[in-house]
Amino acid sequence: MKNHKNLKGMKEIHVGEIEGFSLGHSQDEKGATGCTVALFQQGAVAGVDIRGGAPGTRETDLLKSENMVDRVHGILLTGGSAYGLDAAAGVMEYLEEQNIGFDVGVAKVPIVPGAVLFDLPIGNPKIRPDKAMGYAAAKNAGSKHGKAVAEGTVGAGTGATVGKILGMDYAMKGGIGSYAVEIGGLKVGAIVAVNAFGDVLEQGETIAGVYDRKNQIFLHTEGVMVQGAYKEPFNGNTTIGIVVTNGKFTKPAMNKIASMSHNGYARALYPSHTMVDGDTIFAAATGEVESDPSFVGHLAAVAVEKAIHRGIKAAKALHGVPAYQDIAGDHQQEE
Repeated sequence: MKNHKNLKGMKEIHVGEIEGFSLGHSQDEKGATGCTVALFQQGAVAGVDIRGGAPGTRETDLLKSENMVDRVHGILLTGGSAYGLDAAAGVMEYLEEQNIGFDVGVAKVPIVPGAVLFDLPIGNPKIRPDKAMGYAAAKNAGSKHGKAVAEGTVGAGTGATVGKILGMDYAMKGGIGSYAVEIGGLKVGAIVAVNAFGDVLEQGETIAGVYDRKNQIFLHTEGVMVQGAYKEPFNGNTTIGIVVTNGKFTKPAMNKIASMSHNGYARALYPSHTMVDGDTIFAAATGEVESDPSFVGHLAAVAVEKAIHRGIKAAKALHGVPAYQDIAGDHQQEE
């Protein structure tokens, strides 16, 4: 892996190389939906930060700094809107079979927070992540530690789309991406399912968003908003992600790291955190290395930004929605 150009000694790694963590996908391309599961066999100290105005979440209140439970055993990212939360039951079933969970004396209860994105407008809206799909993703995660994970049109990124201010006829394919770095034994990574209302920018240039397929030109969400030419209602949005580190932190520190991670959304998604996005980031620490939360929060934001770009570039077209790979080099930026 190459060294990061801005920081000597930092190198890229696979997110699956982070200790105590594994990731798995399950999806249905006919339904254009799926889910992604992160497992923490020994538990992980976790936090969450929700910035979007239309979130769909599960078990996020327990991650507040003042609440009792300080470890999670799995985190679910899922399509299917609120219906997709059913997949968490499958993750819990898998973890219970592995005897993993919060010990309440008579049983071990797996703690599995989750967040959904809205992908019903693409594919068959009656096909949604369910208990079976959640179980399959968890089972896949159980055998994936240390391995590269699939990106693009898989898992929670299967039905993800971006640039929807003019409706699905102008939308482009989103996807799921990952990115991780290591420096001095500290590892920080991110997994993001990119399903944004707005456009995706890389170094100031739009790489996915509101796309006029006939004229092969980006129209740009901001420009459409200024002109007042958009359609109501806005729907089909929300970018969700997980930041993972092998650092050792308290729950308040993980909530701060989750908060700082949203800087990656702000850099890559334009606009981000709108009323019609449910933008959510979980942050989890496996407790291997002492570190500084501000430094890890900064690295997490970098990882989130780059994971967004990777998710877009790895996505493939699905159900008539074009992807970055289909238009790269052929499009123009509208002035």
